[in-house]
Amino acid sequence: MILFAVLAVVIAVPVVAWLLWQPRPRREVSARDANISIYRDQLRELDADLAAGKIAREDYERSRREVDARLLEDVAATESAAPARSRALPWAAGVAIPLLAVGVYFIVGSPRMIEREAEHMVTAKQVEAMVARLAARLRENPNDIDGWRLLGRSYSALQRFPEAADAYARAATMAPRDPQLLADFADALAMARGQSLQGEPEKLVLRALEIDPKNLKALALAGTAAFERKDFQRAADTWKRMLDVVPAGGEDARAIQANIDEALALKGSRVLRGEVRLSEKLRDKASPDDLVFIFARAVEGPPMPLAVVRKRVRDLPLSFALDDSMAMAPGLKLSGHPRVVISARVSKSGVANPQPGDLQGASKPVANDASGVRVVIDSVVR
Repeated sequence: MILFAVLAVVIAVPVVAWLLWQPRPRREVSARDANISIYRDQLRELDADLAAGKIAREDYERSRREVDARLLEDVAATESAAPARSRALPWAAGVAIPLLAVGVYFIVGSPRMIEREAEHMVTAKQVEAMVARLAARLRENPNDIDGWRLLGRSYSALQRFPEAADAYARAATMAPRDPQLLADFADALAMARGQSLQGEPEKLVLRALEIDPKNLKALALAGTAAFERKDFQRAADTWKRMLDVVPAGGEDARAIQANIDEALALKGSRVLRGEVRLSEKLRDKASPDDLVFIFARAVEGPPMPLAVVRKRVRDLPLSFALDDSMAMAPGLKLSGHPRVVISARVSKSGVANPQPGDLQGASKPVANDASGVRVVIDSVVR
């Protein structure tokens, strides 16, 4: 949850808001309409200045790319901030498509085509076709760094994160010291790898910060990576650096501060650690893509789980950490119940409630800050 909230704040600074993954009321239709209107005004001014000879063709093209990049970042930011990625494609089809058309213009379009695309509804099929044309043009002109960058943003807006990561990787080979490009690459790569910044995505983020210590998106991602590891102090310290960049007292600063406060509050919370394994006798009954729910319940207290984490069978065996940030309901936290039982269940149906045929296992009662807890999934739900 922190991941998407922070990313929304980051990209909000240049235009409106990675991404990431909840949309906030101030980011909805009126803001998007305003952005499109502003974009058109800027294009008209640029066209007028070019026609009047006030700017050179090279400056004109560079300015158009800059305006387009800001708008595409806004599209990506809104998409990444959504709580459920599955809802992003309809949004892209209804709202982001005109902006994607603007981006594709630099490779395959014309001003008149863009004017038509921006003023009429475009279907998801049409935007897929535009992005496909962009990809095809890049196969013919693989050294076009701006094209690869735009392709990465377009794929991200369409939730095609593996392809987005590939496109950003191509761009990064040509601009290895572009901090914003490295941050965008890390973002897409993290989404392609199950919304986790651990490993290569975090390395890209840290490289971006070596180049530009004040890059907002890279700071947000670095803090989020620390938060994922339960290193709440580092997360708070990293996000504090964002406050030096955004306007003091503004909504962005307040949102960042709220995330800092949450990280510091969790710093002192109880953390329960352990390992979950799947019994060898049941391995042939599970598919690598089956969901695995790991949760803590109070020995004496409400039946609702106190903390939950979701993984896949392919991740097993895995180490887990449960804390108050994973609470299912306000006030129902792990730290509030001294003795708990840790359960793990392979859900064949994909739902949280146990169903016949699911595979499960549980620990003995343990302290809410225990470590080295072992859970073996060794029985079938009847």
